[in-house]
Amino acid sequence: MPPLISCKSISKSYGLRDLFRDLSVSFSPGDRVGLIGPNGAGKSTLLNLFAKLDSPDTGEIVHSKSAHIGYVPQHIEKHSGTVQEVLEDALINDTHIDESNRERHIRRILGQVGLADPAQLASELSGGRTRRLAIAKALVNEPNILLLDEPTNHLDLDTILWLESFLKRSFKTFIVTSHDRAFLDTISSKIWELSHRYPKGIFSVDGGYVEFIKARENFLMGQEKYERSLRSKTRREEEWLKQSPKARSTKAKARIQEAARLQHELANVKFRNTESKTELGFSSTDRKTKILLTAKNISKEFEGKKIFSEIDIRLVRGDRIAIVGDNGSGKTTLLKILAGEINSDSGTIKYADGLKIFYFDQHRESLDLNLSLRDALSPNGDTIIYRGSSIHIYSWCKKFLFDKSRLDLPIKLLSGGERARVLIARLMMQPVDLLLLDEPTNDLDIDTLEILEASLDDFPGSVVLISHDRAIIDRVADNLVALDSNGGHSTFNDTEAWLQHRKKCALEKSREPSATKTKTSVKKTKLSYKEKKELAKMEETLTALGEEIDALSAILADPAIQNDTDALQQTCQNLANKQEEVDEVYRRWQELEDKT
Repeated sequence: MPPLISCKSISKSYGLRDLFRDLSVSFSPGDRVGLIGPNGAGKSTLLNLFAKLDSPDTGEIVHSKSAHIGYVPQHIEKHSGTVQEVLEDALINDTHIDESNRERHIRRILGQVGLADPAQLASELSGGRTRRLAIAKALVNEPNILLLDEPTNHLDLDTILWLESFLKRSFKTFIVTSHDRAFLDTISSKIWELSHRYPKGIFSVDGGYVEFIKARENFLMGQEKYERSLRSKTRREEEWLKQSPKARSTKAKARIQEAARLQHELANVKFRNTESKTELGFSSTDRKTKILLTAKNISKEFEGKKIFSEIDIRLVRGDRIAIVGDNGSGKTTLLKILAGEINSDSGTIKYADGLKIFYFDQHRESLDLNLSLRDALSPNGDTIIYRGSSIHIYSWCKKFLFDKSRLDLPIKLLSGGERARVLIARLMMQPVDLLLLDEPTNDLDIDTLEILEASLDDFPGSVVLISHDRAIIDRVADNLVALDSNGGHSTFNDTEAWLQHRKKCALEKSREPSATKTKTSVKKTKLSYKEKKELAKMEETLTALGEEIDALSAILADPAIQNDTDALQQTCQNLANKQEEVDEVYRRWQELEDKT
């Protein structure tokens, strides 16, 4: 099958900086591509080129006549009017959709992305629903290619899970840039990485992110072996050249040319094998005290609504805890209480004497945006004291992937990922006992994420982490404290256990919060024969309901249904009813398991 988009030896630069050169890649129907790479590698630029929003400096991009592109940018613009009006404005003038069918078409698209009320004001949508509206805008002109630039950034986990499901069920050909490795592994059939590490600037692997990591490791090991082989060959040729042979025969000239080629190739391979990664770790104090913090009976209310109650947390040196839950469940509030920034409504917190805490704010509010990068990285002159040693500002900024030429830039001109790196650099300068990290992964590329994870692994103090990134939670955290938005909480060992619990529980708002508390003792009774049979059939029932939901989703995606308003409404209602049945089965499943 011919490709939908082909890049042929394209290059793109901004100023003196080359994003990529001589890049060739193609994209075919059915390709579900996860596009990754370091910050500044050109991922967003490549999507802009694919979307015809920009042109390459050299080379050619060929779009098939059958290629119809929907593009969702990383930064979503603010919309006025209702969600229906936003989609009406997005419909191109030469669309094949008949005027009389446009309203039905728009309502179908809104139903597809889970925006049930077309009259809702776009300005009142949450961040996750604003992202859904942006996707609806891209879908309204019926593209067969979807380009999404960092759609998971700053999203809550529920919206990320919805997007995973949407892409798997409703769209078969797309390119997505993301730093969320669990998301990439779930939705991708192919991974592209843009990086100078590869001979042509890009590395493509069929499969998800896990398969990509294995293939990349093998490739880079092979490239390192190739460098050693080249070094040996080049050394022999350089020794021959030093002998200054008198005879300059044709054979000798050819050998001289080959030696020059080897030197050039060796320089290129060395460059590709050199990774710009910081190898720093967090500094800790020499504290001998094991117990760092003891919180008992912590509760908080806002405007009469109980956010969480009676939470007990005991942090021993080396503990790693993740706080998880929906948006608005109180994760940041709980972290701020532990940091001493706000007070709890009840309970007590006891800190070890002289405890040193660093609080990482997800909004980067602790950064003075008017400061220069130089002053933010090194507030006391051109020398940084790191773990008892002096480091010059030039070396320090390089370790955090900043060029020294940018040191006089104000912080407000830096990207979100660059601001996060500044905070991490400041954090690593000071010895601490307890790290409280609120969404530290926002805007970071995967390379920096992996460095952060490794640094947290080596940190001897304690860590309390909030993140929507399942990969970093599962690597760093030993336990999860899950807030349920109803005032209750539970603990889990990993994100999979928590997500399964959420599915099984499908907690109703009217349910007593005490039923989910960690230390609630529930009197267990034996299941009756009938209940045992009911429990045994739960998985089979859920499978059948899932198949029915898939069938209804397929009907909803059928263009033929847009001309039948009654059938469209009935299908949407049937889909909602089936989802309610699934929620009820999960609720009943948890109820029966609680009795076992």
